[in-house]
Amino acid sequence: MMFPRQWIPRSIECLHGYTFKAFTQDLVAGLTVGLVALPLAMAFAIASGVPPQAGIYTAVVAGFLISALGGSRTQIGGPTGAFVVIVSGIVLKFGLSGLALVGMMAGVMLLIMGLTGLGTAVKYIPRPVTIGFTNGIALLIASTQIKDFFGLKTPAVPSEFLPRMAMLLEHAASIQWQTVLIAVASLAIILFWPKLTKRIPGSILALLVATLAVAVFHLPIATIGSKFGGIPQGFPHFSLPSFHAAHILPLLPSAFTVALLAAVESLLSAVVADGMRGDRHNSNMELVAQGVANIVSPLFGGIPATGAIARTATNIRSGAQTPISGMIHALTLLAILLVAAPLARFVPLGALAAVLFVVAYNMGEWREIGTILSLSKTDIAVWFTTFALTVMADLTVAVGVGMALAALLYIYRVAETTTVQAVTPEYLEDGQAHILQDKEIPANVTILRIHGPFLFGTTEKLGDATRNLNEFRDIVILRLRNMTALDATGIHALEQFSDRLHRAGKTLLLCGARDQPSQLLSRSDFLKHIGTENVMPNVRAALDRAQRLQGDFEGVGREIAHELADRSM
Repeated sequence: MMFPRQWIPRSIECLHGYTFKAFTQDLVAGLTVGLVALPLAMAFAIASGVPPQAGIYTAVVAGFLISALGGSRTQIGGPTGAFVVIVSGIVLKFGLSGLALVGMMAGVMLLIMGLTGLGTAVKYIPRPVTIGFTNGIALLIASTQIKDFFGLKTPAVPSEFLPRMAMLLEHAASIQWQTVLIAVASLAIILFWPKLTKRIPGSILALLVATLAVAVFHLPIATIGSKFGGIPQGFPHFSLPSFHAAHILPLLPSAFTVALLAAVESLLSAVVADGMRGDRHNSNMELVAQGVANIVSPLFGGIPATGAIARTATNIRSGAQTPISGMIHALTLLAILLVAAPLARFVPLGALAAVLFVVAYNMGEWREIGTILSLSKTDIAVWFTTFALTVMADLTVAVGVGMALAALLYIYRVAETTTVQAVTPEYLEDGQAHILQDKEIPANVTILRIHGPFLFGTTEKLGDATRNLNEFRDIVILRLRNMTALDATGIHALEQFSDRLHRAGKTLLLCGARDQPSQLLSRSDFLKHIGTENVMPNVRAALDRAQRLQGDFEGVGREIAHELADRSM
């Protein structure tokens, strides 16, 4: 009996026809992303309130399993910023054994989601909610690094945002200028080195320069050695955590939050990888791999893991062809543990704080706030509520309220689509410009239509229907006459579709948007994105626009042909 293909990891599928050339590309990519992951793994662990080696163990064990068992060709797994806030809170209240329990419970949830196909449920989170989470987590991560960046001498820093900021301000006079100098220099290297070359990751160079400065000049600043005693050399040790049955129910909401964040971030990372490579991942197999990784990782002293967007993008840009590169990335970190672990005691915490400041800025999606603020009041309210609860309350509370708001928002949007009106001669006459039956479609035009509400939970249907853009003509008309409602997630999907068409050398025209979608589009930056001249009131006007564009294309083609002919004479 053949094993169903849907449950075969991509690493096994990719072995068919695997060549030495592909292996060398995977090797280079794996080594590169392994070096990029090293400072991030340590920084995320320290920010989470656990020793730095816990982050490296996670990147080694979970990173290897996610690549070996996952449904994406180029996904890189490991610790990420998404978990920093919730992990630090768990460690503070329940200790490392509570964190291990949460990780394993979240792993079981992810495994169930993948095996039952429930992973698709993550698409029902609207964009204002995900942006609110992301903004809030990024701000919290940055706030946890202020102490180490400035070398402040403080008591135990509170886990709550406002008390934390109050304490940092209270002890601002204890700033250590040598730490600031190292931290600022590290930040400058991370930001400006990529402008010179991208062959050596800026974070690695910053870490090397800062570590050498501390070791050579014996700077009296906080390091991994002074705070944690260094990093143990050798393989991650297998040990069964000591669980307390009484902690299961209190930690269940946290485990659900970790599972949800892991599912969202891993699938989002896989989608980004698909867009960069023109591939298609297996969502359910990806979640199965995430589940297995999060069950096994705590057994080796690791913390929760998921797909890492920045490291996945680095992997692809470095030439990765298959999941072998992700496994090499994990083995690279293991080799560093075995060989260079003693040197980590000189790594200054200020340099790692600089790394996390950059991570927080990049993951924050701050540019999206302007887009959210230009949308409806309901979208703004959902974003602000999620953001405020993430920062001021608790991430678990923010997730619960965000999901409730998502459900209410969906009901509200769908309810808005119901209309009752009389059919009048004016209505029939207006409809003539929208129908297709009596109109001639030019040979270079493809017409798509969206029927029904285009909201979170439905937007992936556009990506599925347009996966192969080679099947489409030079001009694509997206008919919105029967699209009854639109939200921020829908606008984002339209922007992504427009970008894909632009990269493929094709032109997108929109036509026939009704009142609610039309108002939302006009308030957002989408019209600047696509061009107001490419948004038409009806399909008749869109076809006329397409004919004019066709004439422009032909004219440009004739000019190029004449120019080539002149050059050949």
